[in-house]
Amino acid sequence: MSDSMRAVVVGAGMIGAVHTRAIRAAGGSVVGVVASTPERSARVADEWAVPARYPDLPAALADDSVTVVHVCTPNALHVRQAEAALRAGKHVICEKPLATSAADAERLTRLAREAGLLLAVPFVYRYHPLVREIRDRRLRGEFGAWQLMHGSYLQDWMLSADAVSWRVDPLDGGPSRAFADIGSHWCDLVEWVAGVRFTEVTARLGTTVATRPAGTSASFSTAAGGPRVQVRTEDVATVLLRTGDGVLGSLTVSQVSAGRKNRLWFELDGSMGSAVFDQENPETAWLGAPDGARILMRDPGHGSAEQRRLSHLPAGHAQGYGDCFAAFVADAYAAIRGATPEGLPTGADGVRSARLVEAVLASAASLTWTDIASAPAALEASA
Repeated sequence: MSDSMRAVVVGAGMIGAVHTRAIRAAGGSVVGVVASTPERSARVADEWAVPARYPDLPAALADDSVTVVHVCTPNALHVRQAEAALRAGKHVICEKPLATSAADAERLTRLAREAGLLLAVPFVYRYHPLVREIRDRRLRGEFGAWQLMHGSYLQDWMLSADAVSWRVDPLDGGPSRAFADIGSHWCDLVEWVAGVRFTEVTARLGTTVATRPAGTSASFSTAAGGPRVQVRTEDVATVLLRTGDGVLGSLTVSQVSAGRKNRLWFELDGSMGSAVFDQENPETAWLGAPDGARILMRDPGHGSAEQRRLSHLPAGHAQGYGDCFAAFVADAYAAIRGATPEGLPTGADGVRSARLVEAVLASAASLTWTDIASAPAALEASA
């Protein structure tokens, strides 16, 4: 077999297309795509210029030449499909959430570890070069002891009362929507950059659109008229968090904030300095000090080694989400070959995210501060 990773993408929606582009950018080969039916699989394979025609996932897993499987299907399918791939001896990159329960996420992560296979989860915002720069400055002690962490993740794609997605239905998307979908990204990013672990939360969830059009298999669509069903997942969330050292954090999450397309924003305030990052403006970071503030530009000629490694375009030539995804896939493939790339999010990070989601749901139900359960030590050690 050649050194090139031979990948099968399971799921033919928007995120499957993102994975396909990232695989190719990382030097891998997309040899097959598995969609909801054999007919759709063949049609998408033609659209994406994919050579193989697999009628279903078992057929793809039976191909000994396949190295890695990218699971890009609705959330409720992740565990079954990722487990099948791991048991077939394939490495797995599984979209988040890794599972809709922490117990399933732990089981999947343990299976991958025991089989000696990579299980990676695309918390790709870690791969913005200036995110790496902020983290490096934290490691060097530039910000001092943390005083406060705060931010938001805002979108507007569910603002219309006629907007619908499989994510709305708990049977397909899981019991949490807005927090599990995007709040989990914020928590992963802040914990990793700041080097903290949130230990307890108090959360409130809100559903601002009471009913939406019934049923869809699409990631997103609009459907005026016809039957409507009650919405059982949240559109918005507010979360207070506390670290083991007593540092407070706050997070606002929304999928109904007009004009906000994908605004993941955080501020980390330390005793010596502060840092701000806005995912919609990833070429700059704001750094605060007692005597003022300055804007830091992404520049491959300056800054930390990781910032320079991930800055593959000259300063002033914008990089963004697609570049992050390609860098994540490249690091995952490097790990399959035996490297240990810094910051690669793995199954243990998927377990961590699932436990955060469960704590938020429990807190919202009880209206109390709720502990975030720790993953087993063996899983944490594999992160």
